[in-house]
Amino acid sequence: MITKYLKRMREGLLFVGLLCGFFTFTSCEDILETDSSFVMYEKDHTLTDPTDSVYSVLGIINQMQKIADRTVLLGEVRADLLDVTDAASADLKRLSAWDFSQENKYNNVSDYYSVINHCNYFLHHVDTTLMRRGYKIFEAEYAAVKAFRAWTYLELAKHYGRVPLVTEPLMTEIDAREAMNDQSKYVSMPEICEYFIADLTPYAYRRLPAWGGVGNFTTTYFFIPMRALLGDLCLWAGRYNEAAYWYHDFLTDRDEPHVLRNSELTARWSSASVNFTSISITYMSSPELSYIPMELREFDGVMSELVDIFNSTQENYNYFQVTPSSAMRRLSGEQIYCMEYKTDTQTDTLYAPRTGLSDPLQLGDLRLFGDYQYDKMGTQNEYSQYNSETQEIRKYPTSSRDRVATYTTSMLYLRYAEALNRAGFPQSAMTILKYGVCQDYFVQNVDSVERAEAGALIEFDPNVFLREEAKGIHSFGSGDSQCNEYYVLPIPADSLATRQDTIDYQIPLVEDLIITEMALDGAFEGFRLYDLMRVAMRRDDNAYLADPVSKRGAEQDDALRAKLMVQENWYLPLP
Repeated sequence: MITKYLKRMREGLLFVGLLCGFFTFTSCEDILETDSSFVMYEKDHTLTDPTDSVYSVLGIINQMQKIADRTVLLGEVRADLLDVTDAASADLKRLSAWDFSQENKYNNVSDYYSVINHCNYFLHHVDTTLMRRGYKIFEAEYAAVKAFRAWTYLELAKHYGRVPLVTEPLMTEIDAREAMNDQSKYVSMPEICEYFIADLTPYAYRRLPAWGGVGNFTTTYFFIPMRALLGDLCLWAGRYNEAAYWYHDFLTDRDEPHVLRNSELTARWSSASVNFTSISITYMSSPELSYIPMELREFDGVMSELVDIFNSTQENYNYFQVTPSSAMRRLSGEQIYCMEYKTDTQTDTLYAPRTGLSDPLQLGDLRLFGDYQYDKMGTQNEYSQYNSETQEIRKYPTSSRDRVATYTTSMLYLRYAEALNRAGFPQSAMTILKYGVCQDYFVQNVDSVERAEAGALIEFDPNVFLREEAKGIHSFGSGDSQCNEYYVLPIPADSLATRQDTIDYQIPLVEDLIITEMALDGAFEGFRLYDLMRVAMRRDDNAYLADPVSKRGAEQDDALRAKLMVQENWYLPLP
């Protein structure tokens, strides 16, 4: 759809080089090699027409389609929550094995630099001084493109570790070669975060482009939410108070608040079923905050392969390529499901049974049970081309073929909790997990000292964030977590010398709960490896990543663990 829209807009227009001859790159010899046939058509190379602006930003989104699937696959297939099947492609199998000895279609850094170079060109050539009716007509697009560029660099840092930081457009092959070979341009995650925090902060409150609809899309979802991205950059940079500020500021936006409603995201045992015999599934993927739009026909451009990788479909003859790992099943089963059961005369706290269940996935947290369905259709006919085993992962329904999410609401709340915890507010972080996000719960469950220190970081409008709609994120799959006596803020067995000693004791333990919740709620969405990576780097503990990944199967893979205990091995090799 995006490609078709670009084709329609192309007719009858005279474009600058960006608009008519997109940069192309190769992934073998040169990271930034440009197409030598690239040409310019306007002498001043300046984008001065609103139509040109819309078209060129859509052109950047068109380039982002090439990296969309990788935002999910690189973060999940290499982590611990998925296993590859016999039907998986050789590239996916090698990703899962962390084997980069051969070329892999998912390791193509040039696609990222194609996005970046398009962004650099736009930012360098757009005329930001043009005014119409009292406002700058390119203001929204300029901010949006800055966010695209920063988001792409953050992805690069997660995948590759050290990469060239290039902020000027590269117009010739010579320029590209020089940029690639200039070691002074190579930076790692801290430098990338610091650079783009400074670059984006002046534009944090710029409005997003408002173009209405393109086909079946609402175009506002095409754009990276600036304050959410600033939260991510600050989180990776270790600037936790600032990260919490940006997340909170975005989530509580006066004009467009983002409320997590438990009623919309719940997999739970029926409250009418005291004997735990009936499950109510209303759980679905967390609401998308932004996504990369994809094509629905190969003729139109880049299609997402995620639906066919995760699910049995007609297109893949039921041969799904990845499946929930033993580690994912264990993690889900380890949770303790709690139910508050009320009658006219009393209120009881009940815990779901650990044995005698009709389905193993009913053990513990129910989100995996709600998201995943497996069936076996008897003995395979030797002449059938279809797999007798079928799988559906409901986070990737057929209806989602036209998009790949970049931000979701629940994962942003969990990063907000992570930032609060590391900022020294573990009680506040635990409130988000156990009780929910409303002002009453922060008042009731966070002591006066922490409330005073956290201040506005934990203030929520009671007219918007309603108590009756609020539940802890853990309740989305583990019942009424506010009543669960096994799911509590960690308290040291003996009183420690100071309040700060207690906080220092609690922070890593609450962080473990947050990372577990990220796995339970954000499973298969592309975040898992980088959540483990972020904490491992923060704690200077490579085992935090190496242990779970090497234990994703029934037994630990000692060779893989040894490999992942070396941080340099976490990253894809540059060509």
